Amino acid sequence: MSPSMFHASPFREARRLQEEMERLTRSATTPQGFPAINVYAHHDGIVITAELPSVNEDDLDITVHRDTVTLRGKRQDQPTEVQGYHRRERRSGTFGRTFSLPFQVDPERVQAALRNGILTVTLYRPEHDKPKRIRVSATS
Repeated sequence: MSPSMFHASPFREARRLQEEMERLTRSATTPQGFPAINVYAHHDGIVITAELPSVNEDDLDITVHRDTVTLRGKRQDQPTEVQGYHRRERRSGTFGRTFSLPFQVDPERVQAALRNGILTVTLYRPEHDKPKRIRVSATS
């Protein structure tokens, strides 16, 4: 090992560790990805499910524009009699998530339901945008 490698490497490694610790600290203290979602395809389109505990349907706003879906809302998770928290991990307040889909959505056929804290949004692909199966015929 050369002396120049020995002197440069510890500082580079210390800087890398510091950056990694800052990244981990940011991810632990910054709410990311609320609500947690799953997106899956079905024969006619896509379904988005989102975990939304303590969210009322009146506090939700879902918009669809071409191939983009936006979920916005407000979660009120603070009892009025709270004087102070011993531990608080569930966040409250406004949220928003935007998703790009692999196809445009038929805005007239969007369905949304909120049951037991789970939002299910079903988005259908327009008929003219669906792949068409072409039959091949044999010629003699």
